[in-house]
Amino acid sequence: MAPPIAYSLIATDLDGTLLRGDDTLSDRTLDALGRVVAAGAQHLVVTGRPAPRVRPLLDILGSTGLAVCGQGAQLYDAGADRLLWSVTLDRELAETALGKIEAEVGQVYAAVDQDGVDGLTLIEPGYLMPHPTLPAVRVRRRDDLWCEPISKVLLRHPTLSDDELAATARAVVGSLATVTMSGPGTVELQPCGITKATGLALAAEHLGLGPRETIAFGDMPNDIPMFDWAARGVAMANAHPELKAVADEITASNEDDGIAVVLERLFADTLTRITR
Repeated sequence: MAPPIAYSLIATDLDGTLLRGDDTLSDRTLDALGRVVAAGAQHLVVTGRPAPRVRPLLDILGSTGLAVCGQGAQLYDAGADRLLWSVTLDRELAETALGKIEAEVGQVYAAVDQDGVDGLTLIEPGYLMPHPTLPAVRVRRRDDLWCEPISKVLLRHPTLSDDELAATARAVVGSLATVTMSGPGTVELQPCGITKATGLALAAEHLGLGPRETIAFGDMPNDIPMFDWAARGVAMANAHPELKAVADEITASNEDDGIAVVLERLFADTLTRITR
């Protein structure tokens, strides 16, 4: 009988973690993930991106399984192209939260991710997409953001840093929404109590796995709940200091195949058997 693999569930963030800065995947990382999956582990994408923006990357990965999207608000079945579970952010609460934030810091610029496998990303005048490669539809006024159910709101401020905006938002929003910071220029409001950890736990339950079998990789403060849930949390060298502070390990950057470095070490015996 073959010895057990190091971890049965490999949970990876996308931006700044699995993906390089140009939104591509390196051959080395793809190879390491492919061989670990061939050995019996499950790879699970856990990302702030909504399901429609994840689908092309899952195709590249050859994944037809589950993915946690929208900061944990969506559990997406890639094979069936459907959401197994989703939570929407009440649009009235979102407007109220925005008003409270703007009362403290002045005007912010907002965008929303609509719910559903075909949901759009809508951006109001003045909002700049942090990832120019991701498609978005510009609307004429803020009221147009609320035309369909949404999974989250994305915020940018013209002068405040992400840390400053996130701290103020947390202080004034209270229980109206969960505030996360998921990347440069990306402060978000999502349904209260929803985090990457809630989505990861639900996906793991579907797969018959739990935290003891899980290793998680990330780069931003929104990955902290995922690290708290998993048995092991690995931060990238380019990670935010808040995530590095709670990580069990810090690996190389996303540009230097940090995920592959760890998988090749932890699964060395397994990968050697597969190579042979």
